[in-house]
Amino acid sequence: MVRVRGAAEHNLRDLDLDIPRNRLVAFTGVSGSGKSSLAFGTIYAEAQRRYFESVAPYARRLLDQVGAPKVTDITGLPPAVALRQRRGAGGARSSVGTITTLSNLLRMLYSRTGSYPEGAAHLDAESFSPNTAAGACPGCGGLGETHDADPALLVPDDSLSIREGAIAAWPGAWQGANLRSVVAGLGIDIDRPWRELDPATRDWLLFTEEQPRVFIQPQDDRIDHSYHGTFRSARTHIRHVLATSASERMRRRALSFTRAMACPDCAGTGLRAEARAVTFAGAGIDRATALPMAELAELLRPAAENPDPAPAVPGAASGERTEVARRIAADLRSRIAVLVDLGLGYLSLDRRATTLSAGEAQRLRLATQLRSGLFGVVYVLDEPSAGLHPADKEPLQEVLTGLRDAGNSLFVVEHDLDLVRRADWVVDIGPGAGEHGGQVVHAGPPAELAAAAGSATGDYLAGRRRIRRRPPRPGTGAIRLTGVRRHNLRDLDAAFPLGALTAVTGVSGSGKSTLVTGVLADAVRGWLDGSAGGSAASLSIDAAEPSAGVDRLVLVDQRPIGRTPRSTPATYVGLFDAVRRLFAGTPEARRRGWAPGRFSFNVAGGRCPTCEGDGFVEVELLFLPGSHGPCPDCRGARYTPETLEVTWGGRSIAEVLDMTVDEALAFFAGQPAVARGLAALAQVGLGYLRLGQPATELSGGEAQRVKIAAELQRARRGRSLYLLDEPTAGLHPADAELLFEQLRALVDDGATVVLVEHDLDLIAAADHVIDLGPGGGDSGGRVVAAGAPAEIAAAPGSVTGRYLARRLAAGAAGEGAG
Repeated sequence: MVRVRGAAEHNLRDLDLDIPRNRLVAFTGVSGSGKSSLAFGTIYAEAQRRYFESVAPYARRLLDQVGAPKVTDITGLPPAVALRQRRGAGGARSSVGTITTLSNLLRMLYSRTGSYPEGAAHLDAESFSPNTAAGACPGCGGLGETHDADPALLVPDDSLSIREGAIAAWPGAWQGANLRSVVAGLGIDIDRPWRELDPATRDWLLFTEEQPRVFIQPQDDRIDHSYHGTFRSARTHIRHVLATSASERMRRRALSFTRAMACPDCAGTGLRAEARAVTFAGAGIDRATALPMAELAELLRPAAENPDPAPAVPGAASGERTEVARRIAADLRSRIAVLVDLGLGYLSLDRRATTLSAGEAQRLRLATQLRSGLFGVVYVLDEPSAGLHPADKEPLQEVLTGLRDAGNSLFVVEHDLDLVRRADWVVDIGPGAGEHGGQVVHAGPPAELAAAAGSATGDYLAGRRRIRRRPPRPGTGAIRLTGVRRHNLRDLDAAFPLGALTAVTGVSGSGKSTLVTGVLADAVRGWLDGSAGGSAASLSIDAAEPSAGVDRLVLVDQRPIGRTPRSTPATYVGLFDAVRRLFAGTPEARRRGWAPGRFSFNVAGGRCPTCEGDGFVEVELLFLPGSHGPCPDCRGARYTPETLEVTWGGRSIAEVLDMTVDEALAFFAGQPAVARGLAALAQVGLGYLRLGQPATELSGGEAQRVKIAAELQRARRGRSLYLLDEPTAGLHPADAELLFEQLRALVDDGATVVLVEHDLDLIAAADHVIDLGPGGGDSGGRVVAAGAPAEIAAAPGSVTGRYLARRLAAGAAGEGAG
């Protein structure tokens, strides 16, 4: 047993707990109950602290250390490895190959054993990397692509003349009229259809770097004075806007006329020619990295299984049949096998990290741990099933079981009930969130949790609670996308009902996020602002009623609401402005001449000058990690003593920030401007958050719900289109139910909601479902089925349908029993 005594990290209430080792243990509870504080903030933090104590003090400075947790004692604790959930992807140079480190091995294989052209010098491994100076193509810097203005986007309708607006990328209003006058002054016919102009003239108008000046005479009704006008080609104008404009709308419009194109120097590979000339098994490294990993493993099979390898000969033109090639190829195949087992065999090593779904990225990181071969350690995992389709969870379960059977302990913070059911032991923390949580509700086998009194997890595990279903809404028209082409989406057509809630489903990597938060968001944004933002698809909106349609786009994701402690739920939702006005309106504040800014911790004046309103200071320690502690002057209050002398309702501004949402609701009951924002936060299940809680302490699910709360308090919500990417990721079923009811309320008010989702209970309660697939990567990107949930469940080719049919059947059985 791992024996925890007196755990008091965050909201844990002096908790005592015994957890079995060499078991798969699930930590459950509603969001904010204290699960992560126990698993990561206490158990893993203590394991790391003990490890760092064995490291030389000088070396500790180079490590990302964690502070000592608030716990009396932990015994029986093995070394620990943490795998946290990270939704952010890497940069433009991060790929599947770099994440898994398989690219390093492949480059070594080509460098040491590849077949070189006759007379070619042998290259170091770094010469096969587009991310090094030795290997990067000089034309694109190793990125493999260049961005440039696309003639087809610059001139979408070549039947128009320049006067009629043929060059769509040029500005409107006076600037556009000026350019037309300049072109006419250069002797070019601006009334002739674009297609009839000389090709050289068309190319010059679009791409020349020249900027001739032309004398413009006064013109009737337009220009009352003469001046010298300067010509700018369409490409030059776009570059000027992107380089100088502070308007996001103008920058977005300019970008809509550009397109990423394969670098002509390296054909999109990012590599120098000498590296591309080296082959292994008849394939250059650029082709090998473009193959799906399952096919790459087959390419390497002959070398890996070579029964009679030859000794390596220095300087030989090829070493494909050597012992070195056999060993490296075999190692590559064994590493790839782990990824194939996790259902990722369709990914290629050159696949950009920025195009990976959250589920794909999570499994790639997990695969790197599986190859370590460690045993006797505690793996602490943060929601490994987040972002995974039910079909993808089965191989994940097998992998976790394999790690346990190899002699390890798995402590998994998890909300997915299917995975919880298959755990050996469950620790349920609660019963509520924040101050209402931090206690052990249940510790034991999953079967016993279903009968545990006071456990929200147990209620959902036993089927006593689930998301309420109702007859699907037919919608009041549709948003139609046709000919969608992006990533693995190829000529896809999709229709999203207006005034309804649509769930977009499919296995991981099938193209859901690309369709919803990529193509649909860009197309609607472009449609709303009149730009060509929907270049990846053709968009039309057919409203059956005049009051239906879309006049506003809201994209809600799980990115932080702020990257510093200065952003809080109160500031993000906007209610803190109303609170500051109340304090500024008190007799004492008016007597002192203080405006609402005096009560802001983000500007000088009323805030503490020592911590500048943060409430804490960072203490740098030699040989030890930096530590944060309360500000010695304001003791965490954020404000000067003089500012805190002013009170409203008997409370200072610092005391208000320390209130929970639920406490503040009662305190500001008679103040509608404040209560509206508080009520919205409470409606999405965030009543336990403190008004001044730093954004850096919020989980992804909490951040997303704060954003939804900001939307809920708006007075006008109809005709809005809400796009959400996996809104239930990181949410307990109770929180997911609460969130779904708020999304349904938006639909009831006339909004349209489209969400990417894996939660079967939410999918079953949706009005419309679009299922993509049938597989991931190149095997996906098609609409497998579309319709009401019951229609998806009956669709013969839908993987989602198989699991949805079981869930609908289980729900019907439960309702019948009820």
